[in-house]
Parts: sequence; C-alpha cells; structure tokens
Amino acid sequence: MSDKLPFWLVNVPENQWPVGCPDFLLNANIKDQRILSTLDGDYHVMTWPEVTELISIHAAALQPLFNSQPHIGLNRLDQLQRVPSDLRRYLEYTTRLKKEYGSVMNFVLKKRLQWAELKPKGNAPFSEAEDIKILYNDWPYGIDSKIVHLVVWTKFDLEDDPAADDLTPKARREIDDYVNRTFGSRVNPDHVLWFKNWRSLKSIHAVEHFHVMLYNPPPEFVKEVTHGDVPLSEKVGKA
Repeated sequence: MSDKLPFWLVNVPENQWPVGCPDFLLNANIKDQRILSTLDGDYHVMTWPEVTELISIHAAALQPLFNSQPHIGLNRLDQLQRVPSDLRRYLEYTTRLKKEYGSVMNFVLKKRLQWAELKPKGNAPFSEAEDIKILYNDWPYGIDSKIVHLVVWTKFDLEDDPAADDLTPKARREIDDYVNRTFGSRVNPDHVLWFKNWRSLKSIHAVEHFHVMLYNPPPEFVKEVTHGDVPLSEKVGKA
C-alpha cells in the first residue's frame, strides 16, 4: 500500500498529478479505493491454479467425449480484481461512456454487440447462433497473461433463483453443455472454466452474459470464436 499519497494519485506520474480528485473517482467505493491505493508493483497477479481455486467447484465426469468438466463458478467472484492502474483506466473510461451513451449497457449494445434488439430467435437457450456473441472481456482482471478472459453474451435469459442470487440447476446444465461444445472440444477441459456474476455483482445489467476463462488456448481458436475481436483495453491503449 502507498500510505503517503491519496488513492487518486497512486500509480500516476508526478508530472501528471491532478489538482484534486478526478470526477471519475469521486464516488469510488471502499474496495476500489483500497485497490487504487496499491502500487502496481505490489499487486499480486493471480495464476491459473489460483483463479481455478477461487472460481471452480470441482472437475467432474462429463460426457464420454471429455475426461473432465469445465470448472463451474463458485460464489467468491467478488475477489477477482483488476491491477490498480487498469482499474483506474476502467473507471475513467466507463465514466466517459456513461456521459456519451447514457449508460455502459447502451454502449455495449450499440458498439460492442451491435444488436438492434434483444428478442431471441431461438425457442430455447443456445439453440440459435444468432442469439449468442463471444467477445473479449474489455477490462480483464489482474491474472496471468496466458489466461484468455472471454464473455459470452446472449439475447435469451439464463434462469436464476432470486432467493439464492444464483443460477438454477437447469441453467447451469445448459451453460455446461454449451461450454463443453464450444470450448471443451478445442481446449483441454482442465484449462476451461466459466462463471456468472451474482446479480448483485453485475456491472452491466439487462444484457445477459457469463464469463469463460481459457488457459493458454490456441490463438487461432480464440480469433475464430470471437471473430477477430480486440478488447477495448487494447484499443484505448495505456494511459
């Protein structure tokens, strides 16, 4: 931690220090302030085993095609964090998007997904390719660079249990089957995991999505499933 500086100056070159706290950090919550107060050099980048332990339940028997099942998300997702300087860039950029587009959701729909409407074509989840789009996570967490973090966006809802703030068993099976077909057939199943944020943790509401992480997948496969997508964090560039 950097105790000598306010959180909004940490990891910022002295010749770029603002006079006061930037508008995009005025409402930063306690968790974000704690992360932003950490020097990038002191931040621990999570390894694949650590990410797997954090997110997964266990590896279980699958269909005969695979030896193991993609790891399924546990309720410890709030522990996934961004590198401090990346969090700062994320908060600055999303604040700008809200001003320009009204909300992050509007930007995602218009620019990233390019979906004019959210009515699904299929009668059942994952039954129509047009109802699904796989993109990079635009602002990845502080994890090993060999881990590819993707987001699977869907026009259809994934059934959840409001009382548990989690997916229903039926929805988990549906996601399992899709992840197995799409990723487990091309990547070592032990190098695939998925998770879905609790409703209370979602940064983007009203557009259904879940996350997939792949450890050291073939670049050509990632390019294929994302149709050549590039994450916003790379397009925007380092500050």
